Amino acid sequence: MTMNENETRSLYFECSSGISGDMAVASLLDLGADEEVLKTVLATVPASGFKVEITRVKKTGIDCCDFNVILDVENHDHDMEYLFGHEHEQHHHDHHEHHEGHHHDHEEHDHHHEHHHDHEEHAHHHHHHEHRNLADVLKIIDGTKMTDNAKKIASKIFNIVAEAEAKAHGTTIDQVHFHEVGAVDSIVDIISFAVCFDNLNISKVYVNSIYEGCGTIRCAHGILPVPVPAVAAIVENAELPLEMGKDHGEFVTPTGAALLAAVATDFSLPSKIKVLKTGYGAGKRTYERPNFLRAMLVEEKTTTLSDTIVKLESNIDDCSGEQLAFTMEELMSNGALDVHYVPCVMKKNRPAYILYVVCNESERIKLEEIIFRHTSTIGIRRQEMERTKLNRRQITVETKFGSAECKIVEIDGSERIYPEYKSVSELCRKSGLPYSEVNMEILSAANSSIRK
Repeated sequence: MTMNENETRSLYFECSSGISGDMAVASLLDLGADEEVLKTVLATVPASGFKVEITRVKKTGIDCCDFNVILDVENHDHDMEYLFGHEHEQHHHDHHEHHEGHHHDHEEHDHHHEHHHDHEEHAHHHHHHEHRNLADVLKIIDGTKMTDNAKKIASKIFNIVAEAEAKAHGTTIDQVHFHEVGAVDSIVDIISFAVCFDNLNISKVYVNSIYEGCGTIRCAHGILPVPVPAVAAIVENAELPLEMGKDHGEFVTPTGAALLAAVATDFSLPSKIKVLKTGYGAGKRTYERPNFLRAMLVEEKTTTLSDTIVKLESNIDDCSGEQLAFTMEELMSNGALDVHYVPCVMKKNRPAYILYVVCNESERIKLEEIIFRHTSTIGIRRQEMERTKLNRRQITVETKFGSAECKIVEIDGSERIYPEYKSVSELCRKSGLPYSEVNMEILSAANSSIRK
């Protein structure tokens, strides 16, 4: 069975190895975001000194997309020994011996240069990064030729980072000066994410857990605990579902946390989803835990639909049964979803009926005119109501008595079959058989049809 109007196209970020900017971009490219659209946009970024490389790499044997921003100047932000050397000595981790962890596997920019306040001293030791404030960064974003929605996403991400920095340093977002995050490579990461996310046209983003490591990291102010202050502030502000693990290392970067804070809509995954495609975005570090971000393009499979309807009602005490019957027929044939009468006793102790009509707003005026024309009422009450209904579809089945219409309703992963009364009654008259026997024959034919 296929789902139609109740299928919602969504994105699920599985952050079992944390998240960072270039991992997120790579995962979206692997999902099918248009690489040429991205390259066209990046060619318009009003900044120089970089190029982008999109390749395939293996992470723990898994084929992943790798997104790498290469600067014209030598970049030492991948120096694992500087950032974690103190822990390596303490825990006897020899990551510095693994060449892949430094350069070959393109250690991601976000895992290092994003920590603008923490790694500022490191940046000054090795190469110059421009210092920009939020207005400078937003001007670059505005000057890049991309969709308005992509600009909105990129700007939102940088505002989130600025708010986190302001909170960590006890200042205002206008006074925050970006260091590594203000550098060209990080601006490219965030613009690229916004472009790819917009290109995929995602309506929902599910994030049910974000794995973060433990231990400490070296920064300009000394040794700070993981998560670093900017990540801690973003997680707190956005109420992101952070899972603190036992793996030593930094798995969540400020940019990664800010991306999720900007686009996440739900923090619990639906119980039933259809996975349309899976993308893998490579990280640049070598941990015991597989270092990639998995993103899934999914459709939520639901069994209920929600809409808005109008309920009309009127008290009628001086109409004949024939009038009321004819009015019901006219209402149903002109678009009413349901019509019924409820016996009542009115204020003068006269027996009467309350007429109830359920309809869509688009049919309301026409149905009110029918009620006024064919009954004695002089007033109609109306109320707009929300309703939840089960997903349903119509099928036609062939029986030994002839064709019959059935309604198929889905609930809790199973289907219920309801033969239409009109079909059952017509076949009863045609065959001369009891209603129950014809109804059972239609149910049997319908069951056989939907299992094919």
